[in-house]
Amino acid sequence: MRIVVTGARGMLGRTLATRLHEQGHTLHLAHTQSFNITDPHATHQAIQEAAPDVVIHPAAYTAVDKCETEVEKAFGVNAQGAGHIAIAAQRAGARLIAISTDYVFAGDAPNPYVETDRTEPRTIYGQSKLAGEAAIRTHCPDHIILRVAWLYGAGGPSFVHTMLKLGAIDGPLLKVVNDQHGNPTSCEAVANHIIQLLDIPTVGTFHLTSEGETTWYDFTKTIFALKKLRRGVEPCGTEQYPRPAPRPKNSRLDNRGLRMIGMPPMPHWQESLEIFLRKS
Repeated sequence: MRIVVTGARGMLGRTLATRLHEQGHTLHLAHTQSFNITDPHATHQAIQEAAPDVVIHPAAYTAVDKCETEVEKAFGVNAQGAGHIAIAAQRAGARLIAISTDYVFAGDAPNPYVETDRTEPRTIYGQSKLAGEAAIRTHCPDHIILRVAWLYGAGGPSFVHTMLKLGAIDGPLLKVVNDQHGNPTSCEAVANHIIQLLDIPTVGTFHLTSEGETTWYDFTKTIFALKKLRRGVEPCGTEQYPRPAPRPKNSRLDNRGLRMIGMPPMPHWQESLEIFLRKS
């Protein structure tokens, strides 16, 4: 297939480019230097010239705290930019696979979120991504929206990379939040499932996170154990790390939609983490 990948210099974009190239697809790797998705004319022209079968759209403004003050930029990239991509993909006759986030939910539910649960974002980042989802549904009927969470991958930046750096140096006990729950998910696992979705003619919104759940504290303990890092870690509460954008206590996503279309399950987060750390 001929495939455009936006955000090709980002963590997920790089992984997608590598895996899609290995599969023999013809790639057009887009980034801010090649075209700016907030410019509708440039976006339309670039996608028309690439003549893709599929557009994969992970590009986003993901600085969650900065989004709280850079509201115009957040909506310009995550909402309007997604709309420009959707319109251009539709005009080119291309299928669109777009990446979204758990932040579209309130993050306070007692159970993992399924695709049909009410969206109620509490941050500017989440609001802008939800608006991007709406733009995609409006402008490109042939779409898949994939919500991911707690993502890490080769080259970072990610929580895993931060903890590896902190764990490798001497210092006082690290305090890590133990009351936020989620599904750590590797870019490799996401890319592998996207490759499978290329051959499945489905439309809709799906969750795509690794199986199993943990807290940031237990995630850190697992990272340190696998890499044999000896720095001490102690649990703490969210209130000890106040941030401009409130962090969800519950980022857990249930991949119910993928099960319903017969997709194989995502790997367990511990399995993916072990594979990733062996390569790191």
